Amino acid sequence: MKKLNNNGQALVEYLLIIAVISVIVVSLVKLLGGYLKDSITKSSCDLTNKTYVEGAKPGEGTCQ
Repeated sequence: MKKLNNNGQALVEYLLIIAVISVIVVSLVKLLGGYLKDSITKSSCDLTNKTYVEGAKPGEGTCQ
């Protein structure tokens, strides 16, 4: 019997795992992006000695 070469199968499996992980990461950033932006804005307000003003929606906060 002829022995099959399975080297390509492992590569495809790794690519599928990477694709699934990237879809999950993109979804999480899309869902939590406004909150992440607000936390970065709060930090920059503290560094510049300004006050943070919340926006109507997550991600709309500003420094004043």
